[in-house]
Amino acid sequence: GTNRMNVYTVAKASQGLADYLKKNFETPSVAIGYDSRIKSDVFAKGAAGVFAANGVKVNIWPVLMPVPTVSFATRYLHTSAGVMVTASHNPSKYNGYKVYDSKGCQFCTEDAKNAIEFINKIDDFSTIPFADVEDNENITMIGENVLGEFLKQVKKQSVYEKPSDLKIVYTPLHGTGNIPVRRMLEGMDVTVVKEQELPDGNFSTVRSPNPEEKDALNIAIETA
Repeated sequence: GTNRMNVYTVAKASQGLADYLKKNFETPSVAIGYDSRIKSDVFAKGAAGVFAANGVKVNIWPVLMPVPTVSFATRYLHTSAGVMVTASHNPSKYNGYKVYDSKGCQFCTEDAKNAIEFINKIDDFSTIPFADVEDNENITMIGENVLGEFLKQVKKQSVYEKPSDLKIVYTPLHGTGNIPVRRMLEGMDVTVVKEQELPDGNFSTVRSPNPEEKDALNIAIETA
């Protein structure tokens, strides 16, 4: 619907956030990522176009990535904020727009309130500028080096010095984890659930892509 997640409401949220960042940062910047949900890539690139048109420097992941990589990139690249297009563990029909502060944390109540005040001031979509995301000096693709650094930091948390004795069944649940998680588990005996390996915005093999719900892991349990 017109007041739900679509290119217009995403543009409005991005314009309001851009206004908020320009007021609070001398050289505002943002890191952007998106997941496998339907139109997540469209919304992320739409947001990037709005930020760039407002003079906000954009660092965007060129491919879908898990939510924590945006939080990490925000800190690692020292951006003013981060935006992740995702509905997390909600049903497939939903999508969402998560905002992070310069520390890589989701906006606290006060920051969110201040940003929403800027968003609510926008009442005409035609006034929102949009830049070409394909060739724009304000837009930079986040590189492989950032993902490598993220994985290095995650790997430091491992309690296994010699993890090759582990046998693991892993399912991405049609989401974003397939590539980074498998890179983290290199050297271990890993079986990936083929039916759920590739991104699928409809999450077609599960009732809900929430790993906290037992039936989301039915195929993985059978495989195990």
